[in-house]
Amino acid sequence: MNRFVRHRSVRIAAAGLMIAVALIVARLGAEAQTPGATPGAQTAPAGNTQNGKRIFASYGCFQCHGREAQGGIAGPRLGPNPVPFVAFSRYIRQPAGQMPPYTSKVVTDTELADIYAFLQSLPQPPKDIPLLNN
Repeated sequence: MNRFVRHRSVRIAAAGLMIAVALIVARLGAEAQTPGATPGAQTAPAGNTQNGKRIFASYGCFQCHGREAQGGIAGPRLGPNPVPFVAFSRYIRQPAGQMPPYTSKVVTDTELADIYAFLQSLPQPPKDIPLLNN
């Protein structure tokens, strides 16, 4: 196969992959949101914030996402406004990236709700510090 054809095939495959990922992300967001409500407010079960913070630390989430879920080298920012609970739960159970899956045998649904409550409880970063707005 010549170099032009091989390069074109790689570009087409990459474009198809990006479109598939975009469609999955859009579908997750659309399914999880309720019109007229705060994202995740009606679908998120009540959780224990303090227990969620403890679980976040004990399961090592902080190693990739930072102690306050602000994002780190390997993991994105999770708080203070997490994605809707349905999308959050689905991604934790069946992640698409490098994150290992946390099945219900590892993290129970109650613990997942507690982690989500912890993420929701995080304060907004200050707006007057430009570096923190990235």
